[in-house]
Amino acid sequence: MHVQHGLSGNADAWQRHGEEQCRRWGRSGKSVEFVAHRLTTRPGRGESVEAWARRARYDALAKMAVDHGADLVLLAHHRRDQAETFLLQALRAGGVAALSAMPAQVRRAGVTWARPWLDRPREAIEAYLRRHRLRCIDDDTNADPRFARNRLRQRVWPALLEAFPDAETALASAATWAQEAASGLDECAAFDLLGIVRDDALEIGAWRGLPAARRGNALRAWLRGRTGRPAPASLVTRLAAELREHGTQRWPLPDGALRSYRGWLRHAPAASPAPAAAAAPVDLRRIGVHAFPEWGGCIVVVPVDRGGVPLDVAAQLELRGRRGGDRFQAGAGRPPRSLKLQYQSAGIPAWQRAGPIVAHHGVPVFVAGLGIDARHLAAAGTEQLSFVWHPD
Repeated sequence: MHVQHGLSGNADAWQRHGEEQCRRWGRSGKSVEFVAHRLTTRPGRGESVEAWARRARYDALAKMAVDHGADLVLLAHHRRDQAETFLLQALRAGGVAALSAMPAQVRRAGVTWARPWLDRPREAIEAYLRRHRLRCIDDDTNADPRFARNRLRQRVWPALLEAFPDAETALASAATWAQEAASGLDECAAFDLLGIVRDDALEIGAWRGLPAARRGNALRAWLRGRTGRPAPASLVTRLAAELREHGTQRWPLPDGALRSYRGWLRHAPAASPAPAAAAAPVDLRRIGVHAFPEWGGCIVVVPVDRGGVPLDVAAQLELRGRRGGDRFQAGAGRPPRSLKLQYQSAGIPAWQRAGPIVAHHGVPVFVAGLGIDARHLAAAGTEQLSFVWHPD
């Protein structure tokens, strides 16, 4: 599998080289297929070319592997690559996870990624190429000093090897030790999160009860699970200093924000476009998922024995936005109160109050987060339905 990044004027020639090599193998009886993908994206504003190329390359490889039924992808990183990665991460003040560098094997995106040469020196690979007369190509961008890894190879690595001949082996071994340490920290974080996370929200008081080192480790693991990427050290430091059990706080992120409310920390993804405000009639008698993309989510209808609405009510509903004067009755015998008061009583923060109101003749029947209005509950023993709102 070949990914053409479009960063070199020789990129087309490199692809032709790969195609021709696979044809030669095919003519000799080897079952080899060549597939290629040309990148059409470019680095985002402020994104390094190296980071963009790495992310786009792995995305392309994963897609090609899945499209062609490949369960295993072999990557050609060798021992010096591992040592360089460890050193670069240390120079960037990376933590234990970053110093782990590259795993020998990992399962991700439905594919197993393996690096069978990770403990082999580059010189052994070059000797194999010479012995079997395999023609290879050196990427000319490897000489570009704008890239951090290239500067390390050209200016630092020769001096390092002169002073410490075993530097490559030692640094690669250090990455292996860091991988073991990172695995232990992940297990510790998973244990700690069991007691301080509920419904994807982190309980601030319980989190602060952890020892300081475990507190930071658990927070990093929770953030990685919610955002899908490692948290910057600056964010973890800010949260450790500013996060409080009381009050409402907000920390912006590239894809949304972190918000604390009533002692809980939640990740709020970037808001979707505001849903349409126009009311629309809807029949919710059918059990299952009813998608409403114009409102940014779906309603799941489930049959219940109690606590639901009668079928005749479910057949004559409307979806609309909140209106002044809307009131909700939280239980039989309790007075209807404004939605704002009911949200506050239920501990639902403002950023989780989106979604349409399901009403019957103008009166709320179902409100996301609050449930079924008691004024519309079906009589015991009758066929009835309940609703669940799922935002996209």
